[in-house]
Amino acid sequence: MSTIFAGGSRSITRLPAEAARRISNIMANKHHVIVGDAGGADTAIQRCLLDAAYDNVEVFCSGPRFRNNLGSWATHHIQTARETTGFQFYAAKDRAMAETAGFGLMIWDGKSPGTILNILRLLRGKRPAVLISPAHISQTFKLFEDWQTFLGTCRPQLVHALKQRAAANEWVS
Repeated sequence: MSTIFAGGSRSITRLPAEAARRISNIMANKHHVIVGDAGGADTAIQRCLLDAAYDNVEVFCSGPRFRNNLGSWATHHIQTARETTGFQFYAAKDRAMAETAGFGLMIWDGKSPGTILNILRLLRGKRPAVLISPAHISQTFKLFEDWQTFLGTCRPQLVHALKQRAAANEWVS
C-alpha cells in the first residue's frame, strides 16, 4: 500500500473524468490518500472519497483549524511559525504531504502555481507525480528532466510566480 498525495487547484470544483478514474484506481488498490483541506480540488477529491465511503484518508491542514474535512477522517495539523501568513502558511501542509507521500496526483487549472510547486516538491523527494491538465491530459513526472521539459512549455508569468512562491531550497529550474 502506497501513500498518495492528491490535490490541485482551488478553482477546480468538479473532478475531471480522468482524475475520478485515477482516484477510483487508488481506492481499488487500497492506497492511503492524503489530501489538503482547501476548497476547490481538495474538496472535490474529498467528496469523491466520501461518496465511495472510502476511509483510508487523512486530511492535512496548516495551523490548528481545518477548513474542510468532509468525511471526518483522521487529521494531521502542520504547525507553522506564528508570523507565517498567506501562501507560505498553506504551503506548509503541501510540503508535509509531499514529504509523506510516495506518489502524487495533481489536478491543475492551467494557472495555479501552488499545484505545480507540489510536483516539484514530490520530485525533490524522488517521488513521481501525475498532473492532469485543463485539457484533461495527464502528464507523468518521474525525473527532473520531466520538470525542465514542462517548464519550457510554461508562460513566463507562471515560471516567475513559481520562483516567487518556492522556498529557496525547493526551486529547480
